[in-house]
Amino acid sequence: MLNAGLLSILKLLPQATLETLYMTFVSTFFACLLGFPLGAYLYSTSPAGLTPKRLIYSVLSRVVNLFRSLPFIILMILLMPFSRLIIKTSIGPTAVIIPLSIAAAPFVARIAESALAEVDAGVLTAARAMGSSNFQIIRKVLIPEALPALVSGLALTIINLIGYSAMAGAIGGGGLGDLAIRYGYYRFRIDVTVGAVIVILVLVEAVQIAGTLISRSLLVKR
Repeated sequence: MLNAGLLSILKLLPQATLETLYMTFVSTFFACLLGFPLGAYLYSTSPAGLTPKRLIYSVLSRVVNLFRSLPFIILMILLMPFSRLIIKTSIGPTAVIIPLSIAAAPFVARIAESALAEVDAGVLTAARAMGSSNFQIIRKVLIPEALPALVSGLALTIINLIGYSAMAGAIGGGGLGDLAIRYGYYRFRIDVTVGAVIVILVLVEAVQIAGTLISRSLLVKR
């Protein structure tokens, strides 16, 4: 039989899971909103892109690398004043969405750039021969051809954000990380910490399986 204290803590598990899912998927949406156009522009201005611009590409690439190299916990602390300015608080699941989105956007940009760069050059040549503009090539040729790779990359992004959201629990971000730290670590309840970790692993596995299945389905339909 579970004691009353552990039972009351485990009742918090569904709410913590929902908070983690909320943080992860909303921040994924905003990360894609920021990162995908940036990735498309990085590809276009790269030496092998549609409109090579070496200087612009070099500067943007270094900025993306800089943000990717920042540890998330430090980035979150740095962005606390910005979160407070936007939503009037720097703690809780909603506040964490801002640093999560900004942390994931460079990752999405690199995924998009790599996926677009892998499209067969012959397809681009055919599109140019038909008189397509660069925007049309990106929208009607590159994105559909790169979609399986983009979906796989999106699954990796979501998995990373699940890990980031758990890390955010260390400084009041809410979700499973907060549950594991506040009720598990601080109260010396290893069972609570293990329970939170198991749920995180299940979420990661579910996202990975879904991403693989969708990506394979898109490859078959191409």
